[in-house]
Amino acid sequence: QVQLVESGGGSVQAGGSLRLSCAASGYTGSNYCMGWFRQAPGKEREGVAAICTGGGSTYYTDSVKGRFTISQDNAKNTVYLQMNNLKPDDTAMYYCAAASRNLGSWSLYPRNYSYWGQGTQVTVSS
Repeated sequence: QVQLVESGGGSVQAGGSLRLSCAASGYTGSNYCMGWFRQAPGKEREGVAAICTGGGSTYYTDSVKGRFTISQDNAKNTVYLQMNNLKPDDTAMYYCAAASRNLGSWSLYPRNYSYWGQGTQVTVSS
């Protein structure tokens, strides 16, 4: 059973930075995608960034390009989301998710992921 545990959320002022971590366990396959998603109150869950099989492919939603970076440490089975120049619109619950196949350009669609963490709150004040 795949388990995902997020950490690193918190409150920060606009322009600040946070790094989210997602520790994964229980998956042994060689093809996968790991994604970060967020959901603000009253809004649908949206894909923020994803990294697929081996870290060779990364995907970002347009609103975070140039500000967020997804990376992974295979030795630690951990995926990170470095978030810089945060804006109030980035305020949301952030979720880590895993898919047991390489989703390619479909990696930012929540419905393609089978495993989800509990989420970590990110609050950006102006």
